[in-house]
Amino acid sequence: MKILIFEDEIPAYDKLLVYLNKALPNAQIIGWGRSTVEAEHFLNKHSDVDLIFSDIKLLDGLSFEVFEKIEVKCPIIFCTAFDEFLFQAFQTNGIAYLLKPYSEENFTDALSKYRSLFGTKQKAIDKSVISELKNILQEEVKSYKQRFSIKKKTGIKLLAAEKIVLFEASGDFSFAYDDNGEKHIVNYSIGDIESRVDPGIFFRINRSEILSIDYIEKIEPYFKNRLAIKIGVLEDLRHTSSGKTKDFRKWLDET
Repeated sequence: MKILIFEDEIPAYDKLLVYLNKALPNAQIIGWGRSTVEAEHFLNKHSDVDLIFSDIKLLDGLSFEVFEKIEVKCPIIFCTAFDEFLFQAFQTNGIAYLLKPYSEENFTDALSKYRSLFGTKQKAIDKSVISELKNILQEEVKSYKQRFSIKKKTGIKLLAAEKIVLFEASGDFSFAYDDNGEKHIVNYSIGDIESRVDPGIFFRINRSEILSIDYIEKIEPYFKNRLAIKIGVLEDLRHTSSGKTKDFRKWLDET
């Protein structure tokens, strides 16, 4: 079996490989793309692929845009942090999905859905179904998250987005720092958080951190075209990556 993987987050990709090697030891990974551009490249290069695992949100856009443009003649397992019930509604149209954050249990469930839908048959997904999914998810993305569920020993706490000063990546999960400096575990990757919060308030300053403009207290020049940022009650300065500095300055001017 020849497999393509479209996943922009390296830890998530590595986890997929572990599960694939265990569940499908004879499978061959013939390509890995992190952007829509790379996804198009591999789809044009490999016409004999048997199965695709594709995250919905890649580095430069939605993977749906690629599948609308290029006819894919094999099943696709979409990887998503969106509501699973939305995807269940499309199962009759050949949609299998893998929920994020990735776990072996989620992966096994996704393979079971794939096998029940397709068996050993090759089957392309109707482009109209992909278009409908894209429209629904784009509408959902526009409704930015107002609060996050935080698991505590005493139960589940709701943390308002307006109280969050910084998100920090931690593999498939993230930490959220509130305006009291308290650290909470959030069940989303940093990429998923970036797609769910209001870009007028939150900005991803580097690979692993997203800050809130409402809690920026001071910004100073740092070496190699980077900026040092003092945020709310947090003691440590946070730094833009050199590649993000220009966009960050522009974002500050526009917000």
